[in-house]
Amino acid sequence: GTEGVKLWDTRSRKELTCSPLNCESRGTVSCAVWITTRLGMAETLCYGTGLGYVAFLWRSPIDMHFQEICVRRLGSGFEITCMSWDPTSSDAGARIAIGTRDKIVQVLVLNTNSQLQAVFSVQLDNTVPKSVAFADDRGVYAFGLYDGNFIKLNGDDGTVVKEYTCKSVIGHAAVNQKRGVFMVDNAADGFTLYRLDGNEEPVRTFITAPPSVSVPKQVAFRAEGRLIVGGSDNGSVYVFERKTGKLLDTLRHSNGGLVQTIAVGIEFLPRIRY
Repeated sequence: GTEGVKLWDTRSRKELTCSPLNCESRGTVSCAVWITTRLGMAETLCYGTGLGYVAFLWRSPIDMHFQEICVRRLGSGFEITCMSWDPTSSDAGARIAIGTRDKIVQVLVLNTNSQLQAVFSVQLDNTVPKSVAFADDRGVYAFGLYDGNFIKLNGDDGTVVKEYTCKSVIGHAAVNQKRGVFMVDNAADGFTLYRLDGNEEPVRTFITAPPSVSVPKQVAFRAEGRLIVGGSDNGSVYVFERKTGKLLDTLRHSNGGLVQTIAVGIEFLPRIRY
């Protein structure tokens, strides 16, 4: 919320010391992502806010407290709707892709001096990015919330390399490069699978219970892309087999209510946040 972010150690279940400044003036937190580099960069959390701020919290190796090392307001201050980091980032710094409510996708680099450097910034024609992800070739995938567009941008200058419209709006999207596919929350009857190098024809739809309210729900790949995990508006978390579409399990988070945010860990069981 407006108090910024709070962090916990999942093993000790204790809240970690965190010292961001002036959180109230930046708006509510809208998205967040953990970033690391091959340099063995200390744990760093990047988060965006509803007023267009992007901030970085770095864990000090001295006292193990999280300290704010960089903050910037992007563009005209529109809501940051999504972000992702490039796991193939070079030793020069971490590449971060960010989407904002005013239809802009940009790539920044957090360098070793904790300064942000711009790579590119482009405004899409009609697409409000709901999810972004990096491709293996350093390109950027952007997924449109209202128009359902799938767009691939060149990683150097942001020019459009590929674009087509999915069969639905996109509440959230997840990419699995190894399998060459991406999954979207279609906000209607479940989650729909597409090929990264294909066209607008879906591979398969994973059917869930009909939603009572249309809200974005996160979806994720698990077990090297063999499983699909997604949220719901009825208190359930669905686990599907990607190849067959079979529903393997329905995990009950509560008797009802929204399960919009999920994260899958190293072990099988999803970690649920709401």
